[in-house]
Amino acid sequence: MEVLILLIIVGVVVLFVMLSKRQPDRNTKPTYQTTSDLKPRLGASRPQVVQQPPRFDAGSAVAEPKEKVLEGSAYVVDGDTIKIQKTQVRLFGVDAPEINHPYGKKAKWALVSLCKGQKVRAVVTAEDTHGRTVAKCYLEDGRDLSAEMVKLGMAIDWPKFSGGKYSALELPDARKKLWLADARQKGRMNVWEQYEAKQVARNQNK
Repeated sequence: MEVLILLIIVGVVVLFVMLSKRQPDRNTKPTYQTTSDLKPRLGASRPQVVQQPPRFDAGSAVAEPKEKVLEGSAYVVDGDTIKIQKTQVRLFGVDAPEINHPYGKKAKWALVSLCKGQKVRAVVTAEDTHGRTVAKCYLEDGRDLSAEMVKLGMAIDWPKFSGGKYSALELPDARKKLWLADARQKGRMNVWEQYEAKQVARNQNK
């Protein structure tokens, strides 16, 4: 009987000891893992991710656009228009009279004289509202056709397109002579209409 009581007492003591180990100490604060603990420490090495450049694909590669240049003998249409390789080209930055306007035929023949026997080099700059190619045109010796026509008094500078590049080359009476071209630049197309109407009436009376 005494042995049984002793075993019970020992069992109670062992159970009490085991329970006391499982329970946290009330005086000790529980520790929690913060987000800062999850971050790598300063100075710790990180794996570097290196992005490889895309491989060159010759099949899909497109060459950068080059400056378009036309070169060859020029057929003169009027005082500011020529044809090179079947492409109609308007001289950059200047305005010459139309064929049926005062000085129109003279302007054409002045341009013919400049281009005769020459290989003209046209550096394309744009396309005008009439679908014509606009280009800076040069003779074999490097002379600018637009500048040469202005110097001869057969064309005037068109600041809207040239930025005033050729204005200093204009002859003193150029705008007075080429008054219809000057009117076009100033948007006075009614002057053109009046002139055209007079031309039609004159031809009918012949």
